[in-house]
Amino acid sequence: MTNYEIAKSWIKESKYLVFFGGAGVSTQSGIPDFRSQNGLFNDKNAEDIVSNSFFYKHTKEFFEFYKTKMVYLDAKPNDAHKILAKWEKEKKLKSIITQNIDGLHKMAGSSNVIELHGSIHRNYCINCNKSYNLNQIMKNKEIPYCDDCGNIIKPDVVLYEEALDYTNIIRCINEIEKADTIIVAGTSLNVYPAVSFLTAYRGRRLIIVNSTKTNGDDYADLIIHDKIANFLNYVDK
Repeated sequence: MTNYEIAKSWIKESKYLVFFGGAGVSTQSGIPDFRSQNGLFNDKNAEDIVSNSFFYKHTKEFFEFYKTKMVYLDAKPNDAHKILAKWEKEKKLKSIITQNIDGLHKMAGSSNVIELHGSIHRNYCINCNKSYNLNQIMKNKEIPYCDDCGNIIKPDVVLYEEALDYTNIIRCINEIEKADTIIVAGTSLNVYPAVSFLTAYRGRRLIIVNSTKTNGDDYADLIIHDKIANFLNYVDK
């Protein structure tokens, strides 16, 4: 059997399937990833710009970068998002853990999604905590300010120098511990603590699908070098 055939049989037999995805899941929706040849972080200043300290010290410059490089209003779910949403409805897939902030899994119809790094679709005032949607952020030409108290509105995304939401961490670990099969896709697993989550997995059916090698390959029971949409389309036949 080929690795594709083995993976398909594991997924078919799974009683608790979990999907763990990164930026590569959304590249076929026209959103660039971070660390490939054409990735967002090839700009040597990018990681500094998307940091907590930069947000507060250089708020205008932060939003200029954020609105042009991290928000893609025209992006739509691709085959990977759609198939995963279909599997959830069919009770084949228990949960999605994503490092992406684009909200495309939920747009595709998935409901049990753990957004580890937050979402561009949620925004809040740093003072009174009033919520704002993405359109309300994007309509401001420079810095978005709260209608109620006049303070800055901050995207609910995890920046460098910030910790992940504790509730999301616990949910993520719980899902991985319960899983009998995990698909890890579209992520290099370079960003802490992504690869450390995989140590919670106790099964023997960890499938990594990525175009290149990852930091989690040593944990994998099966490795497939391909785009995740291609792989999921094969499995879903």
